[in-house]
Amino acid sequence: MAALSVLGGATPLRVESALFEQMLAGWRRQQLSRRLGGSLIEGRERTVRRFQEYAQGWPWSWRSEQLERWVAEGGWAHSTVRGYQGAAGAFCGYVTDPRYGWVAECEQRVGARPTQICHEDNMAVHVADYEGRPERRPLSRLECQALFDAADDRAQRLADSRRKGWLTAFRDATLLKVTYGWGLRCREVTMLDLTDFTANPAAQQLGALGVCHVRFGKAMRCDARFSAAPSGGGQRDAVGG
Repeated sequence: MAALSVLGGATPLRVESALFEQMLAGWRRQQLSRRLGGSLIEGRERTVRRFQEYAQGWPWSWRSEQLERWVAEGGWAHSTVRGYQGAAGAFCGYVTDPRYGWVAECEQRVGARPTQICHEDNMAVHVADYEGRPERRPLSRLECQALFDAADDRAQRLADSRRKGWLTAFRDATLLKVTYGWGLRCREVTMLDLTDFTANPAAQQLGALGVCHVRFGKAMRCDARFSAAPSGGGQRDAVGG
């Protein structure tokens, strides 16, 4: 029960602050049970705390117009706005969910009910897969080739001069091509192991490097505290020879 979690048999000096902290603690536990990453959870909590400071009130007194004013005054990028609104909406969704008992607890302790302040009429829409700034465009094929050539040339120069660092340069050049060839994110490529590459019957010319198994993808945790292998691993076919 929320009441047992909040009070634990003792009356806190500030009921409102204690209630808010226990809401955040419960929300964290819910997200951890979903195997969400620690950085995502911490970022969401920071956002909720920032909005609480802006609203100068507690979740049971928040209103939609406060969130809209916060976003309108922020001057943030579209992707940032979506992240902030998503965090606020997820938190409000948790505390208004009757399965967790926070609505009844708030009514009992402070005489007010939390509500969902995020809805389809005040949320930024996801209009495109790429939400970055237009000036930060992806590299063209010619630019990618120039980057690969420059990385190869650097590794070769260091190897020919017998200077230290040639192995690191060769590693970097290889990682650039692996990242491009299999369409990997930075975290995905850094977590790869040799055993993640296998043969692809549809591309036998690639030998044992035709398929790349992504074990640590976007929605997966890389946390030594969990001994079980993450579920839902991905598989990527090479896009180039």
